[in-house]
Amino acid sequence: MSSGQNSGGLMSSAGLVRYFDAEDRNAVRIDPKTVVAFGVLFGVLVMLLRFMV
Repeated sequence: MSSGQNSGGLMSSAGLVRYFDAEDRNAVRIDPKTVVAFGVLFGVLVMLLRFMV
């Protein structure tokens, strides 16, 4: 790659950052702690069901 050629990597990712950084008022907002808690509870439920079978 020559020094005068631009790959466009930063420019193409800048649009994605702007897109994902935008606040959508209609989006469902879930606290990350809630997601982790549900994941742990689901894992415990699966382990309990495996021991019962």
